[in-house]
Amino acid sequence: MILSRRKTLALIGGGSLLAATGAAGFAITRTPKDAVAPWAAAGQYTDPRKRALSYAILAPNPHNMQPWIVDLDTPDQATLYVDTDRLLPHTDPFSRQIVIGLGCFLELLALSAAQDGYRVHFDLFPEGTEADSLDRRPVAIARFVPDTSLAEPDLFAQILHRRSVKEPYDTARPVSDEVLATLRKSVCATTGVETTNDTARVAQLRDLTANAFLKEFETPSAYRESVDLFRIGHREVNANPDGLDFSGPMFEALHLTGLFTREGSLDRAGYSYTSAVQMVQDVARTGMAYIWQVTATNTRNDQIAAGRDWVRLNLAATTVGLDVQPISQALQEYPEMAAWYDAVHLQLAPDGGTVQMLGRLGYGPSVGHSPRWPLEAKIRNG
Repeated sequence: MILSRRKTLALIGGGSLLAATGAAGFAITRTPKDAVAPWAAAGQYTDPRKRALSYAILAPNPHNMQPWIVDLDTPDQATLYVDTDRLLPHTDPFSRQIVIGLGCFLELLALSAAQDGYRVHFDLFPEGTEADSLDRRPVAIARFVPDTSLAEPDLFAQILHRRSVKEPYDTARPVSDEVLATLRKSVCATTGVETTNDTARVAQLRDLTANAFLKEFETPSAYRESVDLFRIGHREVNANPDGLDFSGPMFEALHLTGLFTREGSLDRAGYSYTSAVQMVQDVARTGMAYIWQVTATNTRNDQIAAGRDWVRLNLAATTVGLDVQPISQALQEYPEMAAWYDAVHLQLAPDGGTVQMLGRLGYGPSVGHSPRWPLEAKIRNG
């Protein structure tokens, strides 16, 4: 849920910023520097496993939960676990999207290790897993083996530049067939990747994704799960560099003047709630093209593969200056979303299979880094 600068200024209204004076005025100029420090720290480690992991923690993941824990007790090996305290039981009840995020993590690990001269062999779910839940068993054992033949410098170079841009896209600037072809060529796993910039189909997907956003807002448990993860202002973001980041001068001012709070966001009759609903729908309707992944089955290994390819698609988009936003609401598997889940599968997987990811494509404004926990907070026995 991201408010554009223009919409935020309208929300504040004439003169409300004047309330943020003195110490408060100083506060609204602050940015969450500690929370974005891991981006600058990437690659600054002597242990090759930590060097690769310092890039892997920058992976996209649902609600920015960063649900990874890594054990480095065994030399030349990293064992990935899921932090079961960082799941999303309401919006992602089977943890499918969490596993996709872990797949993104593993692909950045592999790309970064390859750049450093190592092949990473992954043993996925070595102690087994459940189809509809995650537990404390390992997700993957990653073994580092010297190999200088695997580097993909074009994709690796984009890791620090990749963003998920949730702002409005330029509706006067089309996404070309050539750009979409570049994205499709970037994948290397077993997920089927398709794209469209067809005007009629784009219009259908704009409406579908906008309405799925609305359904998420209208579902109390799903919406409350998101609101509970709001991090409002630089102090909250620095203290908890996960969840949904609302930092920067405008959000600081809104919070300080009482115009944007978690409590107010839950008031369905309030302006904060109603304007946010309108804004996310408006943003969804600026998609200029779409990309999606379909797998024939929906195993945990399929979900990992989808994540590995999803982050490759993100990096390939960055190489050509294209922006991507995952639009996952219609793919969520709680009962209230069932009609939209069926609709998106009818459109995008008419022959069967599971739509693992759906993304809005276009050209948007430059945005900053997403907050991250430092690598040290995610390592055991290291």
